[in-house]
Amino acid sequence: MQIVRTVLWIAITAILVAFIAMNWTKVPVNFWPLDDANYVHFEWPVGVVALVFFGLGMAPVWLYLRAMRWRLQRRIASLENSLRANSVPSAVASPTTVETPLSTPEPSPEP
Repeated sequence: MQIVRTVLWIAITAILVAFIAMNWTKVPVNFWPLDDANYVHFEWPVGVVALVFFGLGMAPVWLYLRAMRWRLQRRIASLENSLRANSVPSAVASPTTVETPLSTPEPSPEP
């Protein structure tokens, strides 16, 4: 399964690098178009815009998954500790000695 994940990451990285290399032209990016004269205007390469918005889209999901993983690890540790505390050590079977001697058989009468 590790090889599939590695191949997918390599493919995604190659596609992203090819996209950025092919589209390295500057595009106008307008923020807050309240009216025509008062807006913030930048000219950024398309690759930078794509990476910024990819990161902005990925950040909340990544933070959510990290928080879930942290919460589940804490829960697993808590359950393991409670299991360890509540488990009764198993009794080891020890040999018991019999204090009374075995009865000797009665001698049979001779004919």
